[in-house]
Amino acid sequence: MSKILVFGHQNPDSDAIGSSVAYAYLKRQLGIDAEAVALGTPNEETAFVLDYFGVDAPRVVESAKNEGVKQVILTDHNEFQQSISDIGDVEVIEVIDHHRIANFETANPLYMRVEPVGSASSIVYRMYKENHVAVPKEIAGLMLSGLISDTLLLKSPTTHATDPAVAEELAAIAGVDLQEYGLAMLKAGTNLASKTAEELIDIDAKTFELNGNQVRVAQVNTVDINDVLARQTEIETAINDSRSENGYSDFVLMITDILNSNSEILALGTNTDKIEKAFNFKLENNHAFLEGAVSRKKQVVPQLTESFNA
Repeated sequence: MSKILVFGHQNPDSDAIGSSVAYAYLKRQLGIDAEAVALGTPNEETAFVLDYFGVDAPRVVESAKNEGVKQVILTDHNEFQQSISDIGDVEVIEVIDHHRIANFETANPLYMRVEPVGSASSIVYRMYKENHVAVPKEIAGLMLSGLISDTLLLKSPTTHATDPAVAEELAAIAGVDLQEYGLAMLKAGTNLASKTAEELIDIDAKTFELNGNQVRVAQVNTVDINDVLARQTEIETAINDSRSENGYSDFVLMITDILNSNSEILALGTNTDKIEKAFNFKLENNHAFLEGAVSRKKQVVPQLTESFNA
């Protein structure tokens, strides 16, 4: 059997990288020639994670066919617009994910495991246990980091009832203090001063098709929302340039305060009325406060979907 590529979504975060590296390792222990690759350079948070646990970043690929592979495994995503550029030209044989199912179809049956838990890494860890495969320290660290990242250290509403126990078990294997390591990791991802506006809006961004509209939803984590809003003019210029270049009808940027668990929503586009309706707020100078919102998956995308489909 030829090599199988395993990868997370574009603009990979700690869960996309962690789950793909961990799952590729698991597949190799089960006799499958699998390699974890990435659909982009790791962000600063993920770079901190990889350095902390002494793991090399997966190599970045842009085309599966150029790699000479015919089969791929997706982790932490399933929507094709979030995947590799030529996803329609290869066979998806497995999906390990914790997001909604949308814009996804295959010609052949596949193994698909989608659970409403805090991270794809949570699912992969359970698969290690189910297959009685020992988890190396560094792999445990990567999966723990994916869970911490996606749940903001178990504070996000996306945190599943089983996730705290998973986090404690992975922290023990990785040899770290959950709270101490988790906070250091999250803070590593909030260094935005060195980022250009173009980089900032693309750190963690995904495109969603909502009733025929291509809506870009991005998120940045910070310890001070005002620091980001101080750059609003240049951020809006970058957003409008991105909309023109990529055909996004709307662009929604979540500026998330990881310490107080709130977000400011900055939105530009042709459907701002639908965005306002989604969150029952009024945009002033293109932005509005969204109390208690930290999860794109649970507190932003479903609301936008409902509003755009109304």
